[in-house]
Amino acid sequence: MPGRYSARRLPLFRRRAIWLPTVWGALLLLALTIAAVCAIGASAYRFLALNEPARGPDGSGARTLVVEGWLDPPQLAVAVAAFRRGRYDRVLTTGGPIDPWIDAGGWGNFALRAAHLLRSQGLVEVPVIAVPAPETQRDRTYLSATMVREWAVRSKIELGAVDVHSVGPHARRTRALYRLALGDAVEVGVLAAPPRGGGFERWWASSEAAKSVSTEALGLAWTTCCFWPERPAP
Repeated sequence: MPGRYSARRLPLFRRRAIWLPTVWGALLLLALTIAAVCAIGASAYRFLALNEPARGPDGSGARTLVVEGWLDPPQLAVAVAAFRRGRYDRVLTTGGPIDPWIDAGGWGNFALRAAHLLRSQGLVEVPVIAVPAPETQRDRTYLSATMVREWAVRSKIELGAVDVHSVGPHARRTRALYRLALGDAVEVGVLAAPPRGGGFERWWASSEAAKSVSTEALGLAWTTCCFWPERPAP
């Protein structure tokens, strides 16, 4: 009969031999997995706290240094030292509004505050330009990056390459967001100041460091896989 012939000739299932580990093999695989997880965890901070300045179109580095304005004074001092090592023509400071309850200097936003602090720490050789961002409860770094892009358009300045000065484990995600905002025509480097309090090399031993590293790792994963804003025109 045709139906029986087809069933014999076109089976839906086949039997296959499957290799399974022994108890000792399973324990070895478990030990290797734990070792791999520990190795990845131990290097998580170094991976996130990226220090990779831009090469620039001519190989001599970026001409624009962008400083995230929410950094504290010691971290801004590290930005001044980074400026001295580079060949920057300008410094831009970013950041949105400061809560009036904690705005002791009456600056209004982090961009103006950081610009003042950088100048007070001796950064006077080049223009220090505040590029404030509007109030937002999400995607603050990306919004600051778009403000830098719009400032460059208004000022008729071709960025070419920029270095963004951030802090600790926030650095790699900052670079990713600036790349999205500025587009492929702009090379984005990043510099990471040490986080407040230190001890981040052994981040799992501190609740504050563990929270920061874990949050930034999840944020980087989300930015990489799920955050797709409209790209700027080349």
